[in-house]
Amino acid sequence: MSNVKLAEAPPGVEGSGFFATTLDKAIGLARANSLWPLPFATSCCGIEFMATMGSTYDLARFGAERPSFSPRQADMLLVMGTIAKKMAPVLKQVYVQMAEPRWVIAVGACASSGGIFDTYSVLQGIDEIIPVDVYVPGCPPRPEAILDGVLRLQEIVKNESLNRRNTPEYKALLEKYGIATDNG
Repeated sequence: MSNVKLAEAPPGVEGSGFFATTLDKAIGLARANSLWPLPFATSCCGIEFMATMGSTYDLARFGAERPSFSPRQADMLLVMGTIAKKMAPVLKQVYVQMAEPRWVIAVGACASSGGIFDTYSVLQGIDEIIPVDVYVPGCPPRPEAILDGVLRLQEIVKNESLNRRNTPEYKALLEKYGIATDNG
């Protein structure tokens, strides 16, 4: 015997029950709890991410159990550490190679704003070359902060409409970064 109880049909709707959610919500919940992270670590923030994946903090509890080292098999890019301007095209190419939908977390002060390296050779925040969904502050951030960033991204993913990636606003955002949209 099943413990699932269908909601009562509203007046005027035929049938004994109906689903009490939308397809957007169901897919959002599935996506949020099965994020595949791609770590792009260049500095000390990468060590904190390693601790986050370890048994003490266990990022796998939140559905990000399988870190991917191939951009084509990942949907969550974690950029951690200092990004030199010479490395910026590589980071952008990694982002472009990821399949849609894709999300980005800037981990640490260097990825978010260049950190203490206010020099000609350091990118002053990765949001100059790719869109960022969540910023995690700290130098380096504690594993708890990285977990909080992933939880915040999960909330964004859960509530994102399936059509958001096809909207003119999203396409304009990608064009602002010089990223071609070939799905429309």
